Amino acid sequence: MSKSSALNRIVVTGTLLALGTLASGCSSLDRLAAIGEKPKLSAIDNPTTQAGYKPVSMPMPAPQPASFNPNSLWRNGSRAFFKDQRAHQIGDILTVTVNFTDKANIANETQRTRTNAENSGITNFFGIAKLPGTNSGGNMLTTASTSSSDGKGTVNRQEALQTNVAAVVTQLLPNGNLVVEGKQEIRVNFEIRELVVAGIVRPEDIQSDNTIDSSKIAQARIAYGGRGQLSDVQQARYGQQVFDVLLPF
Repeated sequence: MSKSSALNRIVVTGTLLALGTLASGCSSLDRLAAIGEKPKLSAIDNPTTQAGYKPVSMPMPAPQPASFNPNSLWRNGSRAFFKDQRAHQIGDILTVTVNFTDKANIANETQRTRTNAENSGITNFFGIAKLPGTNSGGNMLTTASTSSSDGKGTVNRQEALQTNVAAVVTQLLPNGNLVVEGKQEIRVNFEIRELVVAGIVRPEDIQSDNTIDSSKIAQARIAYGGRGQLSDVQQARYGQQVFDVLLPF
């Protein structure tokens, strides 16, 4: 191999590596900088100040004027005679009991068979007994086709998640419902497990111990995952992901 050919190969290889690094963006640079380091925990911040945060807007009933009974210690609409210690305003904390169990077993099969045959029954057309390039006699137009397909699909899924996470009330809706959001991060060695819970809860659904079951959260958004060395190994490389998107076969 000549020196010029070897030099060209080195240049091409370097160019491809540079393009691959640019294609992967800052993620590859961050991964290179984090070699040998433990993944960092996210800073504790205000969810309402994060980029992309949008207050929840839901249909609200007409406001009802508050009424007070004279010479009475009882306030209309109060849930208890003494002060309620459950979360009821922005900044309060309540515990969400995540109890998620999902199981599905689906099997489908579709079979289709079609057979078509066409026979014109025409032996001549304006005196022409046969078409050019065909044998004489018989019908002038005869077609036949056969098609069949057999498709099968099977789904067997079983998921379970049981844990608790503390959430913060980030918004109080006009009808009294609470918008809550909570995030929990646990680092074990070089892997971080993340649990995010968000949604809308009714104050009446909050238990006396200031807990609420995840099944009673409206518009619930529950995410459980991780990041770190194990999660990185389980993900396909950037080149493979690009080919999976671009290749039509």
